[in-house]
Amino acid sequence: MKTSHRAEPARPTATHHTPPSRWHGVGHLAVHLLTPLLMCLGMALAYQGAFHQPEPHHLKVAVVGTTTPDQVLAQTLKDRAGDALDVTTLPDRQSAEQQLHSRDLVGAYVPDAEHPELLIAKANSDTSAMAAEAVFQTVAGHQGVPLTVTDVAPLAAGDPTGQGIFFLLVTISIGSYASVAVLGTAGAALGMRVRALAGLATSLVVSAIGIATAGPVFHVVDHHQVAVWALAWLYSAGIIAIGTGLHAFLKRWTTLTMMALFVMLNFTTSGGIYRPELQNGFFGALHGFWNGAGFVEGARSILYFDGGAGLGGRVLSLVLWLVAGLALLVAAGVHERRQRTAAAAATTGPTAEAGPDELTEDQLQEDEAVAV
Repeated sequence: MKTSHRAEPARPTATHHTPPSRWHGVGHLAVHLLTPLLMCLGMALAYQGAFHQPEPHHLKVAVVGTTTPDQVLAQTLKDRAGDALDVTTLPDRQSAEQQLHSRDLVGAYVPDAEHPELLIAKANSDTSAMAAEAVFQTVAGHQGVPLTVTDVAPLAAGDPTGQGIFFLLVTISIGSYASVAVLGTAGAALGMRVRALAGLATSLVVSAIGIATAGPVFHVVDHHQVAVWALAWLYSAGIIAIGTGLHAFLKRWTTLTMMALFVMLNFTTSGGIYRPELQNGFFGALHGFWNGAGFVEGARSILYFDGGAGLGGRVLSLVLWLVAGLALLVAAGVHERRQRTAAAAATTGPTAEAGPDELTEDQLQEDEAVAV
């Protein structure tokens, strides 16, 4: 009699995974903490460096008058102030008002034995106007007479300090660079062209939210709202295009880079709080071409100076930032296509792909940075 033996199924071999060492976990944590710590350092250097000690640097003022005492007063101010003031003389009040409206002057002093007057344009910069007022209050004080201050470019009723445009800039900036993190992570599976179109649509929404709140809600922008919205869209589209393009190369470091470009260096050089005449040379130099300054100064020109006072140059700067973003998008698209081609051509070993844990960490880090 034959006995049959059935083969038992093979039991799976137990695998043992070596847990990561404690030091490995600490090192992993330290790498991820590097981003917020660098943000902290960058914000401290940028904001304190730009705002901690506002002092006049080549503050442009004028003495109105052609008499010898007027010339002596202008020369005395220039000699005593040094580099703090750029003092000129003007023949009459009309010339002073014209230069204030063209934003070539911060203040113009009209001497008088009993009723001296200072002409300012708060819409150009409230803090710069205050600095000019402090200078000529001292002059009038030495004469023992009160100083009359006349504002030739008054601000909107909803923006008495003139800083509402700066806070509109903050609104649009945060909406723009936060959208970059979402486009780079949630949109990672989409092609660059689709992400670029999504970024364009997002910039339209971000700028619309900004002008809707600054206009009908808070009355910071009480006229020329369409023109200011167009400026806001140019600004937002440039940031989103640059960020989306950078993400293809920088990955998890994109958020830190965006904060450095469009928060640390951007808000501090925009002129929304202090214009270059009250800042040191570094931040003053960036004010000439940075995109935040393009928006703030462009909006001021539209709202308070009849579209003059350098508006064309500010619009051009925003267009160039957008062009730089479009160039980055093209370069990023080429880079991603090359990566896909190289991955498809690989014949040895399985294609290495980022696991879900790694993607989650990248998303988590960028989400936390956005929250900051």
